[in-house]
This record gives sequence, C-alpha cells and structure tokens, in this order.
Amino acid sequence: MKKILLTGGDGFFCTRFAKKYNTSYKILSTDVPELDITDETKVMEVFKAFNPDYVIHAAAIASTDFCNNNPEVAYSVNVTGALNVAKACKEVSAKMVFISTEQVFNGTLESGPYTEDDTPNPDTMYGKNKLEAEKLLKEILDEIWILRFTWLFGLPERNCGMSPNILWNTISIALEGQRTKVTCNEYRGLTYVHELIDHFSKVFNIPYGTYHVGSHNNLSRYDVSCLILKESGLEERVDELIERDTEKYRDHQRDVRLCTDKIRRYGIEFSDTKDAIKKCIEEFKLKI
Repeated sequence: MKKILLTGGDGFFCTRFAKKYNTSYKILSTDVPELDITDETKVMEVFKAFNPDYVIHAAAIASTDFCNNNPEVAYSVNVTGALNVAKACKEVSAKMVFISTEQVFNGTLESGPYTEDDTPNPDTMYGKNKLEAEKLLKEILDEIWILRFTWLFGLPERNCGMSPNILWNTISIALEGQRTKVTCNEYRGLTYVHELIDHFSKVFNIPYGTYHVGSHNNLSRYDVSCLILKESGLEERVDELIERDTEKYRDHQRDVRLCTDKIRRYGIEFSDTKDAIKKCIEEFKLKI
C-alpha cells in the first residue's frame, strides 16, 4: 500500500481527504502539534521515519489580512516551511503535491480565466508567498505537481476541519437573519471540496507540472449567493438576507477565475460552479 503524508492535516481539505482515502493508502496526517514545518530538522526526522511515497503539502497561513499584517510569520510558514518539506521529499525520494492558489493572479489587470501560461501578478502577501514558493520548489524537485486551487466550498462535517467558504457563509447569513452586503464585482471559480477529493488520486498519474484545478464559473459572488439561497429553498428571502454591494472592487473588478482545460485533458473534470452547488445541496439534503 502506497503511503501519503499530509501537512495541514487538520484543515478543511486534508481532513476530508484522509476520510476518503484511509483504506486506499497508508496516511500520516500531520499538523502543527505533530510537525512544525518551519523546523527543518523535525521535518526531516518525520519524513525519514514514515518514508512516504507521496506528500501533499497543504499547510499554509491562508488568511490574507494576517499575512499582510505579519509578513515575516507568513513567509516562514508559506515559503520556508514549503522548502523544508521539499528538501525532505528529495531526501526520501517522495513525490510532492504543492497546494497553491488562484490568488497568484489577484493583482492581474486583464480579466480571467487565466491559463497556466499567463503571467501571475499577486497583490497580497499570501499570493506572493505562494508564487515564490512555486518557483523555489521547482528548483529543488523534479517530481512535483503544483496545483493552483480555486476557492473550495462545503459544509461542516463531523471530525472535519472547517474554513470560511461561499456556501457556508451564505447559509450562515440565513441562520443569523442579518442582512449582509455581497459584492457583485468579484468573479472566481468555486469548487465543491468533495468533487475535488473524489478526483484527487488521478493526480498521481498525470505528468509533473503546474495545473489549475477546480470549477469554471461566470457568476458574480452576489449571483452565487442568490443561487445558494434559491437552491436551499430560501428564494423568497433573498432580498431580505443579501444586498448587492456595488462599491467593493468597483474601481477594478476582481477576477481570479482559472482556466482548467489543461488538467481536464487528463480526465480530471469538474462541474461548473452552478451545478456543483446544486450537487452539494442535494447530497447534504440541505433544501428546506
């Protein structure tokens, strides 16, 4: 049985990944208590002890505000930590999957969707960290997949990590009953986390390189929130719960959509965001 080591193991993606594949692979899921990725010596010790075939490096500080306000801490985790993991992968001959982000394009003036050949231009510290790590990791490892994720969404599950996402944020607005502004000037891919995880083992069989991963989407963030409420049976409460925010990103529309045609050519395909939201709501029996 092949062995997979996860970093960021307590997070939104990795907890669900471990549950899905715990009988298909021998999985060591690590987070800060088990493995501080900024400690190069400890990283090497853990990797040598487990001797993984694959490493999925998902550990990161992803909060945009925190990274902007604490650049040195962010760099130590998002860049130096990633390099420590890559060096350990090289030492034990493990293949690495590096989870990157659509945010490498969030300062790009041209509209998306962006391909892997488009030039990234991040304007946040998190996006800059990820882009720098991508470059440096490729200097250490040949056997590496760099996956730039779109924004994942899903619902709370027992014994699984949770993070803010478009679906749960919108449902929370309905639960709290407080009218909230939602921007109509932001466009991004929004991917159902379980659809991504169901495909994930296929990644190990595609050529090494950089891939954009997730759903295509042509709806604004406001339109997606409206869709979620309607599909949840709350269509009559849309105007009560959300308000169109025309000011945020007014001067420059935020568009970080990714073109995922490259990875689709290898049989890793995703529903568009509209269908993926409907699928998630149906699977969790969320409709009122």
